Amino acid sequence: MLGDWLKFLKNDQHSNSGLDNFESEFEYCTNCDANLTLQKGYSNELPYWICKGCGEMLINPEIATDTGIIWRCDGCGALLNIQVGFTEENEEWECAECGYKNKITESELYMSEDEYLGEQQNPYRGLSEEDVLALSLYSVERDIDENGRIAIVRDPENGKLYVRKFLTFYDKTIYEYLRDHPVRHMPRIIDLYEGSNGLIIIEEYIEGVTVAEMLGKGCLQENAAVDIVRSICRILEKLHNLSTPIIHRDIKPSNIIVKPDGEVILLDMNVAKWYDEDKTDDTAYMGTQHYAAPEQIGYGFKASSAKTDIYAVGVLLNVMLTGRFPKERRATGKVWDIIERCIRLNAEERYTTAELIDELDKLNGESDGDQYTDK
Repeated sequence: MLGDWLKFLKNDQHSNSGLDNFESEFEYCTNCDANLTLQKGYSNELPYWICKGCGEMLINPEIATDTGIIWRCDGCGALLNIQVGFTEENEEWECAECGYKNKITESELYMSEDEYLGEQQNPYRGLSEEDVLALSLYSVERDIDENGRIAIVRDPENGKLYVRKFLTFYDKTIYEYLRDHPVRHMPRIIDLYEGSNGLIIIEEYIEGVTVAEMLGKGCLQENAAVDIVRSICRILEKLHNLSTPIIHRDIKPSNIIVKPDGEVILLDMNVAKWYDEDKTDDTAYMGTQHYAAPEQIGYGFKASSAKTDIYAVGVLLNVMLTGRFPKERRATGKVWDIIERCIRLNAEERYTTAELIDELDKLNGESDGDQYTDK
């Protein structure tokens, strides 16, 4: 719950011939005297305004409040002060917009907008004290992304490295399943912590190079590219053959690691979903541009399925061989015939995972018994 301590904008300094309408009141900052009407984005219809001159937070006098506090819904951000029947005397208020039950207590107050926004973005917000303590034991070795949402951390108790991720879009049940039923050649999920702002994951750290890093040095030889794709397909086969299949939905070079011993690892289940054969459309269109199948971004008459991952695998293979997407430059020979079927617009015309593995085995003249096959 947010309760922002804000100050009423008084009209004693800038009244216009004694007029006390809120428009004249809500025009000047009581702290630095700045003319708010000259500040970009200002409107006297806003519930409050942060003065660009001094940072003072000012309540619109039209907003009824006995305490000088603006209350906003933690669920949807709606202003609670203006909702019918709202009173600060209650310790809880159900938002009329979204139904979220907000606490109306001093413990929920913030002294500034910056403090509030910082708390809204805090990945630990809403976690139990035990969870916060457990996470605080990990020391950050280095950030993987510039926002600090993905970092390599070390557990001081065993000295091992792990990856800590903070997700705001996810299906927790998929991560719970993978934690309880690890899939070979994917990072093991160690712990999950869910708070108000998202899910924090501690997962196994995998040493190696991503396919994206490999492509930074040039295209791959056909046999190497086919080996990587075959390995990815065998991982996908396990996900697709679960009693309720898991669709990865984000196969791309940066989500594949090749370890020093050659083992191929599939990363990142952030946008993965359970397959539902009764769905005709994805609830949220997710994926990476160029790798996402048409049905993944709202085209076609079916939701994402195992064939969605096959589309991305076909694009991936083309990129590894040519450095370009299929629409820009095509691979040649028999491998293009395989890629072309993978990326057909009609999902029903694409390979199944097993069929694609079969074709790739024939292409490289190898049997099913390489190092990536689970016994």
